[in-house]
Amino acid sequence: TGDSRIVAKRYADQAVLLPTVSDTPRTDFASIKDYFDAFLLKEPQGTILEGDIRIGDGWAQDAGIYEFTMGATGDKVKARYTYVYVYENNQWKIAHHHSSVMPEGIDIAKSITEDEVRGLFQLWNSALDTLDSDAVAKRYAKEGVLLPTVSDVPRTDYDSIKAYFVDFLKKKPQGVILESYVTSGPGWCMDDGIYEFTMGATGDKVKARYSFVYTNEDGEWKIAHHHSSQMPEEVVAKASLPESAFA
Repeated sequence: TGDSRIVAKRYADQAVLLPTVSDTPRTDFASIKDYFDAFLLKEPQGTILEGDIRIGDGWAQDAGIYEFTMGATGDKVKARYTYVYVYENNQWKIAHHHSSVMPEGIDIAKSITEDEVRGLFQLWNSALDTLDSDAVAKRYAKEGVLLPTVSDVPRTDYDSIKAYFVDFLKKKPQGVILESYVTSGPGWCMDDGIYEFTMGATGDKVKARYSFVYTNEDGEWKIAHHHSSQMPEEVVAKASLPESAFA
């Protein structure tokens, strides 16, 4: 489905997920969903290659090797898995899920692809769609910096970033990338270009230039730097008009 909420609901109320490409144990619905927000960008589909099953009273275990085909790139990745299932509210749920790279084989932690980098914008754009400034601010790294389009004040922490979006979200913005230029390295990636926002509250369309720098923080891609600026030729053109033009 590509929906991280549906995946997270497969886990029990007190489940533990030890993911393949994150150092952070996930121990509740929110943190499990958070992991799959990023993982599902790869469009994974899995197949069990080897499995060893044990069954007890109210529990079951499946351990072995599975292989994922990443629909976004075509890559195939093997990993070891352990699932422990418990019978909870008349349904089998995942109580424990431990996934690890093949110690003698492929490293799943490959560099992020250009399409995956561009997909990170959609996570931010989807957060805008919630109209929840908290959800948007959480897309930024712990030491993230935001240089906003319509504020002179640099935002350098969670509270100030959230405060900016409290006002911006009143316009009900939805963005689309018009031009994108991606670069990446170990543990970081950058997407620069031009985006356009449609303001749902007014119907206005606004173009701006953007720079997103992402870092891998606790196994998830977060915005470390976001610089957004008005199209300079439009600004200069408006500044050169006589005062009578704005009457």
